[in-house]
Amino acid sequence: KPHKCEECGRLFNWRNHLTRHRRLHTGERPYKCSVCGKGFNDGSPLLIHEMLHRGEKPYKCLDCGKSFSQSSHLISHQVVHTDEKPYVCPDCGKSFARQQYLLMHRRVHTGERPYECRDCGKSFRKSSDLVRHKTVHTGEKPFKCPVCGKGFTQNFRCNAHKKKLHSGERPSGCPECGLRFTNTSHLIVHRRIHTGERPYRCHACGKGFTMSSKCLEHERTH
Repeated sequence: KPHKCEECGRLFNWRNHLTRHRRLHTGERPYKCSVCGKGFNDGSPLLIHEMLHRGEKPYKCLDCGKSFSQSSHLISHQVVHTDEKPYVCPDCGKSFARQQYLLMHRRVHTGERPYECRDCGKSFRKSSDLVRHKTVHTGEKPFKCPVCGKGFTQNFRCNAHKKKLHSGERPSGCPECGLRFTNTSHLIVHRRIHTGERPYRCHACGKGFTMSSKCLEHERTH
């Protein structure tokens, strides 16, 4: 005899399946994580969750060796190696390897912005964009330069800072003397030593300077 859910009428062959299903209606989560206390309505997701605390990732990709805590995550990952993109946008035909990428992309066509900032009401297509935006209100700068400790609101700004100031790279070289500079504008100013160019003129006496700051400094003497 099938077992019927009194809330929604769904039928189950086994009583324990009905018991587990009814927790969706009651919100009961009797299976608690011993580490953080998070509750689950079934024992299986609890076991997967506890693997995260232990750092266990038993599902390994045979192509690259990357490991995952859930088999579904491994299956999603494996399309990276096959180049398979089964999820196609019905609006523009663009293909994606994962369904969540397609759902995110389709917001370009629908204009949907489901992630709203509670402070100012601005909405975003991606949750990561909302997280990044919220630092405007909090003043938080989570991305720290490992060399000097300076903080940044965005990771790409932190990387640009490290490359410019701490990498030692000097990509712009002077063709006359070989001296290298981290910034092209610095090279332009330097080359005026060789060319004799002095584009900044004092309005009072006509004296020329290689830099605008030097010209302004001089003009204060008149």
